[in-house]
Amino acid sequence: MAHIHNLLKQVQDPALQAELEKEIDILSSRKKFGLVFEDHKPECTPLYDVPVKCGTTVARNKPGKLDETYSVLKIEGDTAVCCKQTDKTVEEIPVVDLIAVAKFGAPIYPYLKPVDSVCNAPDSDLWHTLIEADNYHALQLLKYLYAGKVDCIYIDPPYNTGARDWKYNNDYVDSNDNFRHSKWLSMMKKRLDLAHEIINPDTGVIIVTIDEHEVHHLRMLLEDIFKEAYVQMATIVINQKGVSQGRLARTEEYALFVFMHDAFLPVHYDDLLSQDEAVATQKSPRWERLLRGGTDSRREDSPTLFYPVFVDPDTKRITGV
Repeated sequence: MAHIHNLLKQVQDPALQAELEKEIDILSSRKKFGLVFEDHKPECTPLYDVPVKCGTTVARNKPGKLDETYSVLKIEGDTAVCCKQTDKTVEEIPVVDLIAVAKFGAPIYPYLKPVDSVCNAPDSDLWHTLIEADNYHALQLLKYLYAGKVDCIYIDPPYNTGARDWKYNNDYVDSNDNFRHSKWLSMMKKRLDLAHEIINPDTGVIIVTIDEHEVHHLRMLLEDIFKEAYVQMATIVINQKGVSQGRLARTEEYALFVFMHDAFLPVHYDDLLSQDEAVATQKSPRWERLLRGGTDSRREDSPTLFYPVFVDPDTKRITGV
């Protein structure tokens, strides 16, 4: 490392030298075991309503180009004279090809602007807010308002299956991308760090659904960010027939639960079948393999589809069917 720092002193550009020192410090602090991934170039979000003018941070308005940012030095007619923020080279780019951007983590001053409303039921005093935004900026907004106060966060991220199902820096990430797992972890870490700041530190619960493509990476990432929490995985059967995934057909996905230290599940005895809640809570859980559930599941709903199992009340043994 000493040799690297000596080489850094030979860099003439102070801004580039400072940026390199920052990245080296991050690498030096990294663990050499466990979950290791690249911290990719900061994500940028396009600001469609912000005009391109002198001093604006911009990028080329093309897929995969949002991470190459420029500062607008001046505008001459329909052309912008831009300085690339990485190597300080100057380029002339048509204004029509540029879009204003903000790097994730840059100071923002968000606000909520109501665009519609939903009337509550007459006997309900509950209220809800739907925030339609990039999830990172929505979490930043919640951090300003509700740091440490959120009881539950449910996250359904892109599963990163290798299909063109999600974007990083406005470009699709597919199975041909050698860094697709790394980019996914970098994207998730930024958002989970914010979730860590807004969740109730005593009784909060975070639930993240995922499938086999990232479940192991995600478990390690959650345990690294939420060191004080208890992390547990639940398997969810979503298709009993099975869905083809490579060599095997899978029936399940997963939900990772992050329980803060005072978050526990209450014991309940709902048999998940009785419609009368008062009766249901007095019964033991049903024998899942013997009782049908859901629509038309009661004997009076489908009398010709019910078949008895005879049990001796004294010995508790099945005597016939």
